[in-house]
Amino acid sequence: MTGPTNPQALAHKVAAAVGTFEQWSCLRPADRAPALEAIASALEKAAPKLVALADEETSLGQARLHSEMVRTVFQLRLFAKVVTRGEYLGATTDNADPSWPMGPRPDLRRVLEPLGPVVVFAASNFPFAFSVAGGDTASALAAGCSVIVKAHSGHPRLSAATAEVVHNALRSAGAPEGLFDIIFGTEAGRDAIVDPRVKAGAFTGSIEAGRALFDLATGRPEPIPFFGELGSVNPVFVTKAAAERRGPAIASEFVGSFTLGAGQFCTKPGILLVPASAELVDQLHGAVPDKPLTLLNDRIRTSYASALRELRDTAGVHVVVSGDHAATNPAPTVLRTTSAELLSDPQALIREVFGPAALIVEYAEESELLEVAKVIEGQLTASIQGEDDDAIAAELIRLLAAKAGRVLWNQWPTGVSVTYAQQHGGPYPATTAPATTSVGTEAISRFLRPVAYQNVPQHLLPPALRDANPLGIPQRAS
Repeated sequence: MTGPTNPQALAHKVAAAVGTFEQWSCLRPADRAPALEAIASALEKAAPKLVALADEETSLGQARLHSEMVRTVFQLRLFAKVVTRGEYLGATTDNADPSWPMGPRPDLRRVLEPLGPVVVFAASNFPFAFSVAGGDTASALAAGCSVIVKAHSGHPRLSAATAEVVHNALRSAGAPEGLFDIIFGTEAGRDAIVDPRVKAGAFTGSIEAGRALFDLATGRPEPIPFFGELGSVNPVFVTKAAAERRGPAIASEFVGSFTLGAGQFCTKPGILLVPASAELVDQLHGAVPDKPLTLLNDRIRTSYASALRELRDTAGVHVVVSGDHAATNPAPTVLRTTSAELLSDPQALIREVFGPAALIVEYAEESELLEVAKVIEGQLTASIQGEDDDAIAAELIRLLAAKAGRVLWNQWPTGVSVTYAQQHGGPYPATTAPATTSVGTEAISRFLRPVAYQNVPQHLLPPALRDANPLGIPQRAS
């Protein structure tokens, strides 16, 4: 069933998530690993059916979707390893110390505890990796939270089928009923995020929708954390030396990156800053394909056409390569302007266009790169195409690190590796929670909160904090 979830059904699902949380959160962390492994194995087994269904609803192509399924399975298994090792708990003990310089210190022990039931809002552009069984769901379950997924309207049948696979996998692993569930419809999603029994939300999507949900989550009588990934133009700064030495390669690689997935990646490089003297714009003419690209759904097609029209109609913007933005399947579009125009009206020119479009910004002096870095808003990524001996590099990196969650050197931002050191986040409007990441093992920390126990007897402490270390996890003691 993919019709809108009615209020009575939603209330039942939330109540089940609350009851299940009490059981799931009390398990030894390592005992959650088999459930995560079971979901991963079940998805692998169901992959042919799910990939075919995803292609029907998204037209992303089976090769891309199969790769995304591999990533989704890997995420689940990686979090199974994380909870088994237990480092994520941050178990820390300060033993009582009567000679502590600030006065006698009591016995203090700190550990991370699960938040509670979580509502995950699935994304349109990653129907596996950021959807029903994606990274938000995997990290929340690993943390010890129950999960309710609000399915995306762009792939409802896939969402229902994936949810069934997850349900069956959890049941086979002996997980409690109600640990995971799915809801459909905009109203159900809004109602869920304001339900007082829900303790956190996670979202990937547009600034408008994400901000609306963020306001609901933080405007409740009891505000809750809302981890929203909203929007980013992911600027790329090309130094003069790099343009002179590698201009054609940079142009070709840029085109490959901004058209990847029809430009429907949150890490798509939407702005390329280049020296006017390098004539790099001329090199783009032959590199940009005129092949129509399929967008995910009617809503994205409409939004793309509107955003692109507004950008190309902005004063100082000129067309380099024109794709028919009003077409059902538009070809890539490249626009150009100058850094002077951008600096005079950054709000109009530094904007995300979700789809196969990019803006080339030409500068006269390399110092203008620093000025642009100062005016950009929060970004998921910021990239530099430079040379090791660029005098501007150190200052530019420093400025970009203040604006982006990930700073790249001579690489392209599309493609987000699922690793321990990954940071997929950034200052607003890239995200609503810049201190967190939605990709990588640190994503689990979003669904945990620290609790300190003072002078509590050993047998009453959480197992992670006991001197005997029954969980066998890393503990820090002083």
